[in-house]
Amino acid sequence: MGAGCWLLLASLAAASRAKAFGRCQLAHLLQQEGLDSYRGYSLADWLCMAFYESNFDTAAKSINADSSTNFGIFQINNQLWCTDERSPSENLCRVSCTDLLTSDITDDIICAKRIVRHPQGMDAWEDWAMHCKGRDLSEWVEGCDL
Repeated sequence: MGAGCWLLLASLAAASRAKAFGRCQLAHLLQQEGLDSYRGYSLADWLCMAFYESNFDTAAKSINADSSTNFGIFQINNQLWCTDERSPSENLCRVSCTDLLTSDITDDIICAKRIVRHPQGMDAWEDWAMHCKGRDLSEWVEGCDL
């Protein structure tokens, strides 16, 4: 098997470990993990943020203007919060950035909780501040039978 085939198989294997959640499916999971009212942020805040950051996709990865990279469903940044072996990081969440790209979002949630404990709170996520902060977010949990 050629190198191109192995690369394709590796890419498919990585992609198969990722997951795009449905809104209510994610709502139930985040509620089970204690994010509803965590540090004063509603479940709807978390859903709105995750939607605008990643469209609920655990495989989401984006490169910023400063060349840092955001990873996973919450788009956690590699300069402060996770390590990607490519660039220096404080790795305050003590997690590999690639671990944030899988369907198991336990480490993403633990890291997100750590991020909101910092003074910025959810303002650390620019998309949350722009699209969710101070708005009626009831639609995010509507129909989810929580």
